[in-house]
Amino acid sequence: MTVPAPTRVLVCDDQMLIRTGLVTIIDAQPDLAVAGECGDGLSAVDLAGRLRPDVVVMDIRMPGLDGIEATRRLAGAGVEHPVKVLVVTTFNLDEYVYEALRAGASGFLLKDAPPDRLLHGIRTVATGSALLDPEVTRRLVGRYAARIRPADGAAPEVPLTPRELEVLRLIADGLSNTEIAAALVISRETVKTFVSRILTKLGLRDRVQAVVYAYRHGLVT
Repeated sequence: MTVPAPTRVLVCDDQMLIRTGLVTIIDAQPDLAVAGECGDGLSAVDLAGRLRPDVVVMDIRMPGLDGIEATRRLAGAGVEHPVKVLVVTTFNLDEYVYEALRAGASGFLLKDAPPDRLLHGIRTVATGSALLDPEVTRRLVGRYAARIRPADGAAPEVPLTPRELEVLRLIADGLSNTEIAAALVISRETVKTFVSRILTKLGLRDRVQAVVYAYRHGLVT
């Protein structure tokens, strides 16, 4: 029986204590392996290019090249071989999270999240899914909704049905598929179909981009 190769993770955080803790937690898992570690964005871009990790765990505020620009270079629009990036942040840095998501990050977690949530986040992002912490999605992105929305306040045309718009708004509120299904009294499979249609119609990669889209187009209050 062939044992699947572990998910390779690059850890980037300028605080050595935090970085060491992340490395220790990740390396203790049989299905995960630390491919490398660094303390600034330039090193993250360089190492990711050479090591080709499956996931980069990225801090935001770092010396030199910050995590937002590093994320853009690794996972932004037009990148030939994008790398999945999981951003870690703290509440006092939440104004940067929106920019990190726009830059191409596949999700974010708080730095004080328990180890099991971090590990779940890495595994989730590695599979190609997006990770939005439902407890903080609205607080992190919604707080900056006024800045994100079009200045003229005009509601742009969105090529979605009323039901798809309803699902998109619930995604932007940080609800999971199960929670959306319960709210709309439909099955999880139906929700998954709606989510897939929304992403396809809007040309979006994942739920993270859907949240950004909803706020940028003034679809959430």
